Amino acid sequence: MIEATSAGAILFRDTRGRREYLLLKSRTGDWEFPKGGVEGSEELQQTAIREVGEEAGIDDIRLIDGFREDYDYVFQAGNDTIHKTVHLFIAKSFEASAELSSEHNDLQWRDYDQAINTLTQDGPRVVLRHAHEFLNNGGLHGEL
Repeated sequence: MIEATSAGAILFRDTRGRREYLLLKSRTGDWEFPKGGVEGSEELQQTAIREVGEEAGIDDIRLIDGFREDYDYVFQAGNDTIHKTVHLFIAKSFEASAELSSEHNDLQWRDYDQAINTLTQDGPRVVLRHAHEFLNNGGLHGEL
């Protein structure tokens, strides 16, 4: 089995007093957060910031200190079995819009209830639930 590591961010923005989360639709039809593989000697936070820029066209973000959660899954790629661990941070976007990259088929900003119901995998859904609770319990005071 091949081990793989990805990092990304649960990206949110505040719009008219309402928090919205960015979801991306992969080519396979899954809704997910911006994430991707760690390159070279990158730290996980650097990977998360780079991936948000590459996959959503958003560069003006701030990681929220004190939150990182992981989930993992196994999938087949050709003849290889891959065990991927995904490390997710929370990031606040200071840009109002996102740009769809060639890696995804769609993107949507969703409020919490919509986002929970749109996510197609249990791992990201659980992490979003914990991130939402973290933010509601004062996590925003830890902007880096």
